[in-house]
Amino acid sequence: MNIWDFLTIGLYLAGLLIMGVILRHQADKKDYFLAGRSLGWKPLSLSIMATQLSAISFVSAPAFVGLREGGGLVWLSYELALPLAMLFLLWKILPSLHRAGVVSVYDYLEQRFNLHTRVLLSFVFQISRSFATAIMIYAVSVILQGAIGLAFWQSIVAIGLITVVYSLQGGMKAVVYGDALQMVLIVLGTIVCLAYGLYHIGGLEQFWSWLEPGRMQTLRFDAYGFDGQGFGFWPMLFGGIILYASYYGCDQSEAQRALSAKNTIDLKKMIFAASILRFPITLLYCGAGLIIGTFALNTPEFLDKIPEGKPDWMMPVFIVNYMPNGVIGLLIVAILAAAMSSLSSAINSLSAVSVEDYCRLTKQSLSNSQYLLRARFVGIAWGLVTLLLSFFAGDIAPTVIEAINKVGSLFYGPILACFFLGLSTQSVMGKHVNLGLIAGVLTNMVFWLFVDGVFWFWWNVIGFVVTTTVSLALSRLLATKALPEPQIVNEYSAKSGNDLNRIDIAILLAWFIVILSVCILLGG
Repeated sequence: MNIWDFLTIGLYLAGLLIMGVILRHQADKKDYFLAGRSLGWKPLSLSIMATQLSAISFVSAPAFVGLREGGGLVWLSYELALPLAMLFLLWKILPSLHRAGVVSVYDYLEQRFNLHTRVLLSFVFQISRSFATAIMIYAVSVILQGAIGLAFWQSIVAIGLITVVYSLQGGMKAVVYGDALQMVLIVLGTIVCLAYGLYHIGGLEQFWSWLEPGRMQTLRFDAYGFDGQGFGFWPMLFGGIILYASYYGCDQSEAQRALSAKNTIDLKKMIFAASILRFPITLLYCGAGLIIGTFALNTPEFLDKIPEGKPDWMMPVFIVNYMPNGVIGLLIVAILAAAMSSLSSAINSLSAVSVEDYCRLTKQSLSNSQYLLRARFVGIAWGLVTLLLSFFAGDIAPTVIEAINKVGSLFYGPILACFFLGLSTQSVMGKHVNLGLIAGVLTNMVFWLFVDGVFWFWWNVIGFVVTTTVSLALSRLLATKALPEPQIVNEYSAKSGNDLNRIDIAILLAWFIVILSVCILLGG
């Protein structure tokens, strides 16, 4: 790296700080956490994709595809369930949460069930989101340590300090517009890496002659996920539907974008854009991974620079050693951008949930200025907690991208079941769903700790089924006189027919078939 690379990085970071200052004026909590519900579907679509297709995806997905033992294009099976999950969200969850006018999705749980349900679910979210974000920050800090030469703690502080400042100043607008810019940088960075990788290999003909045929396998119909084999078609499909539906609809860090949309029409457009654009971007990641991984496996001096057992170093090592100066700075900015996208979203959503929970528990009514001041202090606190956890995140799991999804799979199924039951039943009460949630999470923990051979994607299904079954059973065993259905449910039921029509259903089902067909063609 030379002065131009460091100048590029410095200018980008300074631009984020300036954006935070420009967008620092907010009138109330909905302005701060939901951008006053003034955001259109285009920046929101880029924002949710930037958070999901983060630094881990930019770095780890290509490493999984191109270098990790047992990896390859089977990574694409992650994408199969997304259109079906989005179909479920538009049918049952997101429009009702948007119409409710809540800041935190867990506000709905309090209105539908009780305060205990709200606190329990938000506590689960805060624990899982802070740990997942810490894992991501740890991975990127290690990468920057090798690429820029910063000490590990300096990398963490550099990422955290800038992100905390601009996201706290600008609120949700800064998060969304920052994410939109970062998504563009991530995609351009991946295209540049792919092109230079192909250049260093010597062209497509040389690439195909070097490529390991096993890395082209996309779907594993013979792996059911109950005999120690992972990434089988069926667990990825059914577990993926629940994972994505819970993540995009019931996880505050993602659902907050849906709550920020101008109206349910923009919300639907946002969901459709994310559903359709995500797969081509993932294909781009996978293509870069195949090309650069093939180059690494056939270039001993490149492979020697990657620490043993750390395939995530493949992309940063390639960037620093095989890209021209100036471009290196842009690509390091892309990695920084991806990391900051996830951290800024986590800080804003954790702050929203914490402050809302505090006001509910203490029954305090804060003025707008008091609320915003409290939100910023809480955001700083969560930023510090997340950065502190990142110092210990390396001990959670050897593979970062799988660690994040594995931790999430403990909770995604039970959380989705709570929202589903709230919108679909009248007989299930707070005490029923609280015990069901605890049963679902504990069951998944038993599978993690004591049951070998069950692929962790199945935990999403297991947690959902256990939580739903226990809650419904308790509602029958402990039956009381049915309470009036909450107004939020009545409002959704009256208007839900306007949210999803036959054309919408046909488009999402057709896109599922397109993804499946592409996977079959690539793996054939």
